[in-house]
Amino acid sequence: MEEGYQNRTAFIKGAKDIAKEVKRQASKKVGRSVDRVTDEYSKRSYNRFEEDGDEDDYPTQGSQDGGYYRGDSQAANEDEGGHSDSTEGHDEDDEIYEGEYQGIPRAESGKGSLAGGPGSVRAGAQQFTDVGVSEAERRKDQEELAQQYETILQECGHGRFQWTLYFVLGLALMADGVEIFVVGFVLPSAERDMCLSEPNKSMLGLIVYFGMMVGAFLWGALADRIGRRQALLISLSINSIFSFFSSFVQGYGTFLFCRLLSGVGIGGSIPIVFSYYSEFLSQEKRGEHLSWLCMFWMMGGIYASAMAWAIIPHYGWSFQMGSAYQFHSWRVFVLVCAFPSVAAIAALSAMPESPRFYLENGKHDEGWMILKQVHDTNMRAKGHPEKVFSVTTIKTVKQMDELVDIGTDTPVWQRYRMKIVSLSQQIRNNIVACFSPEYKRTTFMLMAVWFSMSFSYYGLTVWFPDMIKYIQKQEYDSRTKTFTKERVEHVTFNFTLENQVHLQGHYFNDKFLNLKMKSMVFEDSVFEECYFEDITSIHTIFRNCTFVASLFYNTDLFKYRFVNCKLVNSTFLHNKEGCMLDFSDDFNNAYMIYFVNFLGTLAVLPGNIVSALLMDKIGRLRMLAGSSVISCISCFFLMFGNSESGMIALLCLFGGISIASWNALDVITVELYPSDKRTTAFGFLNALCKVAAVLGISIFQSFVGITKAVPIIFAAGALAAGSFLATKLPETRGQVLQ
Repeated sequence: MEEGYQNRTAFIKGAKDIAKEVKRQASKKVGRSVDRVTDEYSKRSYNRFEEDGDEDDYPTQGSQDGGYYRGDSQAANEDEGGHSDSTEGHDEDDEIYEGEYQGIPRAESGKGSLAGGPGSVRAGAQQFTDVGVSEAERRKDQEELAQQYETILQECGHGRFQWTLYFVLGLALMADGVEIFVVGFVLPSAERDMCLSEPNKSMLGLIVYFGMMVGAFLWGALADRIGRRQALLISLSINSIFSFFSSFVQGYGTFLFCRLLSGVGIGGSIPIVFSYYSEFLSQEKRGEHLSWLCMFWMMGGIYASAMAWAIIPHYGWSFQMGSAYQFHSWRVFVLVCAFPSVAAIAALSAMPESPRFYLENGKHDEGWMILKQVHDTNMRAKGHPEKVFSVTTIKTVKQMDELVDIGTDTPVWQRYRMKIVSLSQQIRNNIVACFSPEYKRTTFMLMAVWFSMSFSYYGLTVWFPDMIKYIQKQEYDSRTKTFTKERVEHVTFNFTLENQVHLQGHYFNDKFLNLKMKSMVFEDSVFEECYFEDITSIHTIFRNCTFVASLFYNTDLFKYRFVNCKLVNSTFLHNKEGCMLDFSDDFNNAYMIYFVNFLGTLAVLPGNIVSALLMDKIGRLRMLAGSSVISCISCFFLMFGNSESGMIALLCLFGGISIASWNALDVITVELYPSDKRTTAFGFLNALCKVAAVLGISIFQSFVGITKAVPIIFAAGALAAGSFLATKLPETRGQVLQ
């Protein structure tokens, strides 16, 4: 007994001496984190000795086999993986957090390093070996977790919890659909309110895509580091705040800036929502229910169209404070469009984080509690509250060392800077990992499919309305009345002048009072002693005209409306400030725009239903390739769209067919990447999607009114290439979520 006690005492003393020496040498590099590690080692060494009572079972300073590493991965999981950072034990100084302890160097390595001799070389080699071993163990843990996680989801079942989360995340996806349509609906009104030029209108139309591109990349990468729920809450909050501000700001620059940041916020919606929801779905439900989730994007378009129809044409829904501040009805519409995002934030606050994210990051207890919540919620809803969650231990993934030396005397700003640098490095590593040999082929193939799909889809969906407007304009121009060399004297015009061209006319002592001029052109004409009062003009221009002794009072006939004109003894008094809004002239056109978008959005409903019902039956690749081929064929019917109704029908046909390929692409993207890289890869691909959208819109719009052949060839070629490349992707139906 006495001999055993002396041996035990000698072993503990030797272990503590080694630990203290390692602490002293390593504290210069890793600070408090190593203190925690070595104290934990001493504590655990003592506990293990107490349990077995034989010092020969433990590594001593001369040990060559055991070292100080737990060689058995299962034992490591029981000691460390089974406890989260909120339940880990304590020592005399501080807490031990999971993820910080990855083992300490062997005794002989420590000696060599301290002496500065050959052992330091062995220590360096051992360090690289340990990194490789840790990565291999991490990969093995991920594979085991994937299999066990699928079994647990089967036990939890599919029920009330998943349907509740479905509607909550659907609101976030709905907000993304609304964002796409907002600028397009308000642009005809905002261009008058802010007096926008053509380049400014184009920039305002594209700025939301630039914002969503940045947002998809940023929030997708962050969601793999800080969590799906937290990243989605932050992104939706940014979208809500700047959507709210954009409805009140008056200047073009501030409005553009707010819409840009609003797009940055909502850009994270798609990559996070699909990844988040997929981690609560078992393999036989995943394809179908992710496809049902896509319907909320359609609902976002319907909501935006309905609100635009109900609000924007009603000019009475506005107020103004002098001429400096105006709040017209289109601003009310912008404000209302922020409601889905606000509702999503409120609902998401009551939902838990993805348990898969916690388990991938070594937080066993948090992940277990959420899975138990899913199980109990579903069982109660199904009338089986007595069923107990049988899982007691879940595999967690071994964490790599990501320690940052932040001393207690480090300034606060520098601590945050170091944390940001560390987070940026982790995100960069995740992005680089998507192009590692294991995932490089998959990533490049998906990049090509996403780009081709986005280029053709967004290009055509914007080209359709522009073509409808062009057809309407052609029809309108065909009704233009032309007057040549007319002479009008002592006449008072107090009625609307619309769609007329006056050439080489002479107007003497005429009065233009309280009238509207729409699409009026006066060219090579003379106005002598004429009086203009309270004039509102739209698409009206005077070219090569001469004004003699004429007076302009309270009109919006600004200088840019006079092209190469001569003003002799003419005066402008109390000109109207800004661009005047008047919806009465464009009432029918506004309703037509909203109605067309409403039909185009509603047309995707059949495609959504078909894809949801068949996704898990025929597979993702067949759905993706088949829908792309049919969409490619439908492009050639565009040659027959020579009327307004014909173009609307073709728009609905194309949207209804192509939506199935989008749903399949979303599902397969989620399933091809592991959980720790899923939102990063999805966000990167979605950002590429927005780049392709901007490129497609710019190219397709440039051919409006010139030719149909080029847009049709571009769209059909891109879809054909995308469908071919899609067949080269691996099928993911029936596989567990990596």
